[in-house]
Amino acid sequence: MTTRHFLTLLDLSPQELKTLVQRAIELKRMQRAGEIYEPFKNRVMSMIFEKSSTRTRVSFEAGMAQFGGHAMFLSPRDTQLGRGEPVADSARVISSMVDIVMIRTFSHELVQEFAANSSVPVINALTDDYHPCQLLADMQAFAEHRGDITGCTVTWIGDGNNMCNSYINAARQFGFKLNIACPEGFEPDAALVEANADRVTVMRDPVAAVKNSSLVVTDVWASMGQEEEQKQREAAFASYQVNEALLDKAADDVIFMHCLPAHRGEEISETLLDDPRSVAFDEAENRLHAQKALIEFLLTQ
Repeated sequence: MTTRHFLTLLDLSPQELKTLVQRAIELKRMQRAGEIYEPFKNRVMSMIFEKSSTRTRVSFEAGMAQFGGHAMFLSPRDTQLGRGEPVADSARVISSMVDIVMIRTFSHELVQEFAANSSVPVINALTDDYHPCQLLADMQAFAEHRGDITGCTVTWIGDGNNMCNSYINAARQFGFKLNIACPEGFEPDAALVEANADRVTVMRDPVAAVKNSSLVVTDVWASMGQEEEQKQREAAFASYQVNEALLDKAADDVIFMHCLPAHRGEEISETLLDDPRSVAFDEAENRLHAQKALIEFLLTQ
């Protein structure tokens, strides 16, 4: 049987993704009820980190522990990956010793090459191009708070980064309309936008973008590795802050999400995360439950 990987949302069918979200909701219920569910005793996940993280490490490590398995943290100092050994060789060796691999790194091509040479499932836990695990958590949060997202309007405000690219894929897979408000020069992947032109619109005005939106999402203006661009980006994105007044222009039932960590006073107002329309902390918790559903899916194929 062919090994399944999760490098972008397009690696699963729309129906598989919707089933995964519902399973995540069920796993969340079970965990909160104190139910012990350990289907993966003695199974090992290798967690390869070239980019640091809070939510990604905690959620994957806790998830494997709750499943009765073990998660092995590997930093750049702990492996030969990127220090001379070809990625393909590392993939063959590591995958021969563990049951599943999670990688958080810069280059999406590295994850693709690793997966092509891995004998076990590989999960993209973030690259410079995509962040599909976060989208699973976001779609779970929307389902919990508002139900089916199909046919809704979603607005992304800010940088056309890996999260924005993943929202484009989500629009395709979950069937919603996506407005992207960003300054000129900070657009998402052009080929991705063109391939989804029937459901994705890039615009400049955040107020116009949020009209009739049921979900408004943003991210930091300078992602990891872009710190030297901070001042330039602050100037470019000055009129793209998401605040309470902007949400007032959206649909009456709008909710707000942010993948965190957030820079209060920059891409969001100081108080937005405390607004009742913000579900950012539910969204963050859902990284645990959505990724458990994903691990279960990949290990039982």
